[in-house]
Amino acid sequence: MSEKSLLSSRFLFYTITVSTLLFICSSLFFLQRNESSFTSSLVRKLILPRTDIKNEDFRQINTIYGRKRNVLKVFMYDLPSEFHFGILNWHSKGSEIWPNVNNISSIPSYPGGLNRQHSVEYWLTLDLLASEIGEIKRPCSAIRVKNSLEADIVFVPFFASLSYNRKSKIRGNETISVDRLLQERLVEFLKSQEEWKRFDGKDHLIIAHHPNSLLYARNSLGSAMFILSDFGRYSSTIANLEKDIIAPYVHVVKTISNNESAPFEKRPVLAYFQGAIYRKDGGNIRQELYNLLKDEKDVHFAFGTVKGNGTKQTGKGMASSKFCLNIAGDTPSSNRLFDAIVSHCVPVIISDQIELPFEDTFDYSGFSVFLHSSEAVKKGVLVNLLRGITENQWKKKWERLKEVVECFEYRFPSQPGDSVDMIWSAVSHKLSSLQFDVHRKNRYRRSEIFDRNQSS
Repeated sequence: MSEKSLLSSRFLFYTITVSTLLFICSSLFFLQRNESSFTSSLVRKLILPRTDIKNEDFRQINTIYGRKRNVLKVFMYDLPSEFHFGILNWHSKGSEIWPNVNNISSIPSYPGGLNRQHSVEYWLTLDLLASEIGEIKRPCSAIRVKNSLEADIVFVPFFASLSYNRKSKIRGNETISVDRLLQERLVEFLKSQEEWKRFDGKDHLIIAHHPNSLLYARNSLGSAMFILSDFGRYSSTIANLEKDIIAPYVHVVKTISNNESAPFEKRPVLAYFQGAIYRKDGGNIRQELYNLLKDEKDVHFAFGTVKGNGTKQTGKGMASSKFCLNIAGDTPSSNRLFDAIVSHCVPVIISDQIELPFEDTFDYSGFSVFLHSSEAVKKGVLVNLLRGITENQWKKKWERLKEVVECFEYRFPSQPGDSVDMIWSAVSHKLSSLQFDVHRKNRYRRSEIFDRNQSS
């Protein structure tokens, strides 16, 4: 072949290559601008290998895991009322599924006492319902969307803690508790949903704040993101910090306002504890500490319950104490920590396995004292540690408590920086690890489907 002919062939090859690249780039740009057009579909077929993956799956993944995420988009299942507000004796009218949250009087109240401490699902469900009503002023940290393909997370509105507290006992001629029956029906429902099948439930959010709630379903639904009080009664394969969220208990004592918060010199009690002393599992330390501290004149360490005037007495005692002891019981956590926070009583955390809510946001050492259980049970160690904290050191923690207390309040409507808002923020933070899991799962998905198509 002559040199002139060779140059002509090369020029033709380069011209075709450049033209093809320009066509691909311009087509992709047009595809982004007009995804639903006939041309878009044609270009996809020309450029992408044949697969069975639907275009909306790619759009969904891009929506869920987009880097710019200002508002958490939540798809919530319309479960029958018996899974949520029906447990509170709310009765729907006609085709109603949810109470009208725009009318406060129509919202069923949550029972008080210790039932209230695990009412997280109640507050988050109300917040999602409120997001659909423009007249209700609330943070725009999470909104409900009706199309699951647009959602960042799928919310399961099962009041698991309330179901355990009210429906877990077998009554009359029942052979199975209503709580267990609801859990079995929930598993059956979720496993049949396309939303669950898409990512094996990894993008689902389930609240099981009471340690004994969701007892029969947790293993079947363990791929979901849980909101829990701690991991004390879960295996690490089912619940862990990598995928799940620790939420604060709802405090049961009255919140002390900053103006009414007693300073150092007006808190005569050095350390305060009132509650169950004789516990099982890791709670044996309570009895050991009781024996060590019962004769200390400036320490209040006594048995107590919420019955009668118990809650009011506890609130008053915490508000007049410098330090409040938060000691491991049957589980690593308790609402006592959050009662101390809203009483502006510096928490002393003696629970080696405890996990704390929002710890990616807060440095708890700024308003708490931590002590290993093995050190706390040594004679004199705890009281000497607390007596060695100066007034200025205590005051710094006290001032910080007053700054963070709002983050441990559940409200309806929710407020910026309250517990509801903080939980939604924590869910958003978890989405990056969820993205990682989904991307790993999809490593060979397209290539395997492509290979199957080529061989068929």
